[in-house]
Amino acid sequence: MTYKLPTSEEIKSIDLSWKRYLIPKIHKEGVKILVWMAVFFLVLGLLWDGVWYIGLPLLCFSYYFFRNPERHSPQGDGLILAPADGIVSNIKEMVPPKALGLGSDKLIRISIFMSVFSVHVNRAPVTGRVTHLEYVPGKFVSVADKDSEDNEHQLIGMTAANGQKIGFVQIAGLVARRIYCPLKIGDQLKAGDVFGMIRFGSRLDVFLPKGVVPKILLGQVAVAGETVLAEMKEGKK
Repeated sequence: MTYKLPTSEEIKSIDLSWKRYLIPKIHKEGVKILVWMAVFFLVLGLLWDGVWYIGLPLLCFSYYFFRNPERHSPQGDGLILAPADGIVSNIKEMVPPKALGLGSDKLIRISIFMSVFSVHVNRAPVTGRVTHLEYVPGKFVSVADKDSEDNEHQLIGMTAANGQKIGFVQIAGLVARRIYCPLKIGDQLKAGDVFGMIRFGSRLDVFLPKGVVPKILLGQVAVAGETVLAEMKEGKK
């Protein structure tokens, strides 16, 4: 894979100020929730003066939780990027769910666990087209160290630009109560594009194409849209 040096305009466009760290952008789903929370506490404040001792910290944490920080994705058709922030909690071989359209052979699955302090915005791991979607309602139990097939989850299958197929799964956790994924079959995504989010503590699994070897280690911290999980061989289908 070749590397192109950034232009002076691209360098200037990168925000290095304190605002990037202390006042990050937030996901549109978070905006709606923050507005409802603010209205609720304003109304409640008319009845109880001390409500802001509780309301203000909750609003600040919610703003922090729904943050959607600026990310710059590495370029390369064969790169598979982390779709979520968090710790790589498991790397194992297993047969992928049928709904992903990846066949019946065992594939390497990389699991990324998101705590309530992680960024919960999810980003596309590859450039390509959405080919499979299936939402499965279920329970809400811990997803840190188990397969959690019974949990609420959203399955997403994609065909990458080089023709290889990849699948990933949003899994709701112990505190999570909603998976947000507005994707439709046929949608085109670029690697690093925001495609959804999971609220409050959850996990995201990635099934690598057959023969692709992980470039990430168990226990490593992944950054959505920036950390390289693996690299596909060019032209391999």
